Amino acid sequence: MARYHIETYGCTSNRGESREIEKRLRDAGHHKVDGPKAADVSILNTCTVVEKTERNMLRRAEELSEETADLFVTGCMALAQGEQFQEADVDAQVLHWDEVPEAVTNGECPTTTPDAEPILDGVIGILPIARGCMSNCSYCITKQATGRVDSPPVEENVEKARALVHAGAKEIRITGQDTGVYGWDNGERKLPELLDRICTEIEGDFRVRVGMANPGGVHGIREELAGVFAEHDEIYNFLHAPVQSGSDDVLEDMRRQHRVEQYLDIVETFDDYLGEWTLSTDFIVGFPTEEPADHEMSMALLRETRPEKINVTRFSKRPGTDAADMKGLGGQVKKDRSSEMTDAKMEVVGEAYESMVGTERDVLVTEHGTGDSVKCYDGAYRQIIVQNASEHDLEPGDFATVEVTGHSTVYAFADPV
Repeated sequence: MARYHIETYGCTSNRGESREIEKRLRDAGHHKVDGPKAADVSILNTCTVVEKTERNMLRRAEELSEETADLFVTGCMALAQGEQFQEADVDAQVLHWDEVPEAVTNGECPTTTPDAEPILDGVIGILPIARGCMSNCSYCITKQATGRVDSPPVEENVEKARALVHAGAKEIRITGQDTGVYGWDNGERKLPELLDRICTEIEGDFRVRVGMANPGGVHGIREELAGVFAEHDEIYNFLHAPVQSGSDDVLEDMRRQHRVEQYLDIVETFDDYLGEWTLSTDFIVGFPTEEPADHEMSMALLRETRPEKINVTRFSKRPGTDAADMKGLGGQVKKDRSSEMTDAKMEVVGEAYESMVGTERDVLVTEHGTGDSVKCYDGAYRQIIVQNASEHDLEPGDFATVEVTGHSTVYAFADPV
């Protein structure tokens, strides 16, 4: 769990994005602190109205980079003129705002409170299906807070999902520290059964998104899980399986419960079962034992499997973890490796969204965006923005068919058909 400091400059839209960042960070168990010196990470949400503002943003970024271990820069200037931070030699990761929460996690599992209950946020229903995990990663402090997985019965989670749908949820987000090990504490692997029962026993028009599932848990159920995805249109064809490294040696030092071959098995299985799907994964760059050759293996794995959503995180020590006692790599090494992987990520993701242009997609509108726009997701959980939504009478909760007209690397633009 990280301690974070966030600063927001500019318009109401920026403030709204910062509120969303904070909400997701809190949901993941992170804690806000007063000032960057007390923080593990700082977040700077920037504005770029005039040249003076830009100079102020660069100066503040330089100050924050010296006062905190990791700095994430987002907002208008970051997206429009992100190269200026690099040219000014600011030690920061420049990200779109909705990439910030997952980057902050440092590869750790999300953390829910002991009494986590379903939450309805607009038309999005958040369903924590279990607490804890079966892993013991050397870099992760979350396990100290959550312990081993504790899985409520399938029937209980189905009823919670039904209540969310009856309350107005159009998208159910299945969450947990590691959804793939749901049921393991009772000697059974229950995620496929839970998904199947939600889709067959609950009446209504809704979609289901499966949250983070570590490859070690998914590997043993990959055929059954991919089969459930293929059988039910309600389930987004989307899998978040964080590989963290392309090197088996580094994975062993991280104490991850999978190896690269198992991750590739999962990708191959989902390729076999699903015509179109989105692979989401995470990489930690600059782990203390990561040699140049290990980093190259991670780069090769990224290019081989071409995930359409990739979270790149520079390793940061968490107090009380075994990895905190390891001799770390230099900040410049981590920065360089992160930059190289982020460049490759943007290339891969951009190609994926470019390939969508000109196609028609059935989407669910999930929330309002900036100005008169709405955010939608297609069957593979790719984000699509429809502008001038009021002209098309589109509101969160609506289903629509759209034609993709363009993209902005990490999301697409479309018009209703």
